[in-house]
Amino acid sequence: MKHMTLTEIAGACRGTYRGDGRLAGEEVSSVTIDSRKVRKGSLFIAIKGARVDGHDLIPQTIEAGALCALSEMDLGEVPFPYIRVDSCRQALKDLAEHYRRSLNIKVVGISGSVGKTSTKEMIASVLSQKYCVLKTEGNFNNEVGLPLTVFNLREEHEIAVLEMGISDFGEMTRLARIARPDICVITNIGCAHLEQLKDRDGILRAKTEMLSFMNPEGHIVFNGDDDKLSAFIPENGLRPVYFGLGGHCSFRAEHVEDQGLRGTDAEFITPDSRFFAHISIPGRHMVHNAMAGTAVGRILGLTDAQIQAGIEALVPLAGRNHLIETEKFTIIDDCYNANPASMKASLDVLVKADTRTAAILGDMGELGENWKALHQEVGCYAAELGIHILVCIGEMAEEIARGARAALNAQAAPSGNLAAEAAAVSESRSTVVCHYRTKAEFLEDAGTLLKTGDSILVKASHMMEFPEIVEFLEKDR
Repeated sequence: MKHMTLTEIAGACRGTYRGDGRLAGEEVSSVTIDSRKVRKGSLFIAIKGARVDGHDLIPQTIEAGALCALSEMDLGEVPFPYIRVDSCRQALKDLAEHYRRSLNIKVVGISGSVGKTSTKEMIASVLSQKYCVLKTEGNFNNEVGLPLTVFNLREEHEIAVLEMGISDFGEMTRLARIARPDICVITNIGCAHLEQLKDRDGILRAKTEMLSFMNPEGHIVFNGDDDKLSAFIPENGLRPVYFGLGGHCSFRAEHVEDQGLRGTDAEFITPDSRFFAHISIPGRHMVHNAMAGTAVGRILGLTDAQIQAGIEALVPLAGRNHLIETEKFTIIDDCYNANPASMKASLDVLVKADTRTAAILGDMGELGENWKALHQEVGCYAAELGIHILVCIGEMAEEIARGARAALNAQAAPSGNLAAEAAAVSESRSTVVCHYRTKAEFLEDAGTLLKTGDSILVKASHMMEFPEIVEFLEKDR
């Protein structure tokens, strides 16, 4: 990171420097909240977590080479410098905002109900054809993760592609204050985090808070196929650029050819050109991601050839529509997180397989008071698509099974002879529906339900820890 002195840090987070005054002009080499990532010259910010209080780890971080610590506690007479603050969490955000404003760098901020990460990966892949890009890694997209991502920016970086995730009103404003995006991208307005945001209008209000701290001469890039986004008029006077399949979109795709689980071919249309590209990751939503990447690429001066190369260079992340080929199965690992829209999109990908299909679905969290109906809607959709084996795991996922059975107009629960039922559907598009309370219960029956050659989708909210199922299937020889 660019260097910051301890005096500068104390001022940025409204803290009080305590310690040897001769060290106040020393510069930190990095900022971390993880004691395991401390290196020589680090600033350690002591965050109180659910299990560990970072204040208890301050002495060992100093021993590991940290130059200074941020603390909410009065540490008394200690042989190292520290900065006393009212709130370490707020100080983390204040310091990240200060650091971001010191950088001469373009920032692309990305949000939306579905597809934030895959869109972020696509845009970063495109921009990397011309620029040195830093992108959000993992799930570092919230009020702790975003500041830590900002601190990873170095002088060599030319563009930051930052994912911004929220679950309540006001969060996006706080994230935007840190990120100060030059380009704001919103993928869609769907049904996620309804416990706090209530409905799609609430989600729209919360997501568009991103515009409050954007560059006043920047750009807004919206999904023009989303009814809420296409009708939204920004208060800052900027006119959105739209991507989508509709004729009103400046950046759109035509001649979309589905290649099944091997991806999609499409022709991409810009205001003054057109070009073909292959997207290796399956799913129609990836075409929208590529259109968003095309729009951002053109705004930042890339040629069509560079944009095409970026689209075609994209590779999937684990847990994000990641196609895994084993000796027995084709696994679609999409188990990082889930909501109703992303569940349906993943089922749309699964049904492209030319083999027998199995969907292993789990609970979806934070859906508010309508969670039962939203789970049932997913089950109904799976049955209508003709998914052969529908496995529902978890207490809430029982409603997925209930919705599927209602759509099938019959009780499709296992009769006790799972092998016979599972084998029978391979000759038709009927669906066997199974519900299990736990992953362990399902794994006991997996060998009976699944067979060699199956294409299998694994998807649930992050809390369900479904990578365990992916690992089991990968090892099943």
